[in-house]
Amino acid sequence: MFWDAVATRIQTSLLMEYPVPLRELESYYEIAERVLKVSDKFFEGAQFTEILLNRIEEGGFPEAVMLPMAADLKPSSYREVNSDVITSSFSFLAKALNARPFDLAVQSRAVQILVDDGKVTGVKVMSSDKRSFTLKAKKVVLSASTFETPRLLLHSNIQNGAIGHYLMNQSFLMARGMVDRKEFSEQLGTLGIYIPQTTERPYQVRLYGPDSFWYSVHQQRRLTEELTVDILTFGAIERRYENRITLQQDKKDEYGVPEVQVHFSFTEKDRDVMQQMMNEIRLLAVAAGIRPINGQNFFCQVPQGDLQHSSGTCQMGDDPSTSATNGYGLVHGLSNLYIADNSVIPSIGAGNPTLTTVALAIRTADHIFRMH
Repeated sequence: MFWDAVATRIQTSLLMEYPVPLRELESYYEIAERVLKVSDKFFEGAQFTEILLNRIEEGGFPEAVMLPMAADLKPSSYREVNSDVITSSFSFLAKALNARPFDLAVQSRAVQILVDDGKVTGVKVMSSDKRSFTLKAKKVVLSASTFETPRLLLHSNIQNGAIGHYLMNQSFLMARGMVDRKEFSEQLGTLGIYIPQTTERPYQVRLYGPDSFWYSVHQQRRLTEELTVDILTFGAIERRYENRITLQQDKKDEYGVPEVQVHFSFTEKDRDVMQQMMNEIRLLAVAAGIRPINGQNFFCQVPQGDLQHSSGTCQMGDDPSTSATNGYGLVHGLSNLYIADNSVIPSIGAGNPTLTTVALAIRTADHIFRMH
């Protein structure tokens, strides 16, 4: 529900490490892109994007492209109201109702997974007034994301050598600069440019504007002599067992579930990548004609945890000693508990994890359907 609708694939060399055949994963990427309506059409015809993209390409960044977005640009037609431009969880819930009815518990909290003899029997939940209920199920799919999924597993005494470990995120540097408004036509449009991660460049670069994000195009704006451009860089970090979450047994929430303690730090290699990112931003700014604002500090290192790209705390893999689930998201040692969220991703590199999460979740759903 909280994302900027950027939908990029993870670098192919990293996907080779997944316990999923590459060709099959690429097929599910295509399905996910079709479902999420991913394309670069959101920025097509925008002078702001096209002019800066030409400058960047000519300035030594030929791999730069328009930013792929999960945005449905199809107009309403044939009595079908297309009101959701940006794809969200609500879109899926609404469409699912057209296929079959389902129950949706709101203002409630899952507090424990119930296990008996290697099999999940159901989930204990509590309502907002703290009444307890048991939801019985033949199969359970846990989709609470990077921190809540391992929290619930560990609190339910479901653990192995990997649950809670290998927490991943990215380093995040941001620079803000200005360009002259007179360099662009009156039909400015919005800015969205993407430079993908490569083996030589262990980070991803994005350009947004004017102001912070693409949705500014929908706002009434006063005419200014200069335009703001944000350059965002996301750096890949080393995958480490020590980066993890643990439970604070002496500190519990209102439902009696222990709070999470996050253990995360950058390595020297991670900091070297950040330095590369700073150097790249300088070169990119020169190529695009972007200058610092009134001589202010060009760079800002965003605090750890502010970037919503966390993943990996229940990563999938073939070895139960180093992974929490198999390639279908089935938790090792249990016959009917699946995970379908960011936590199963083995490696994200410098990319946004959402598209990969959706692709893997669809694959897990297909597997459950076939096994039913």
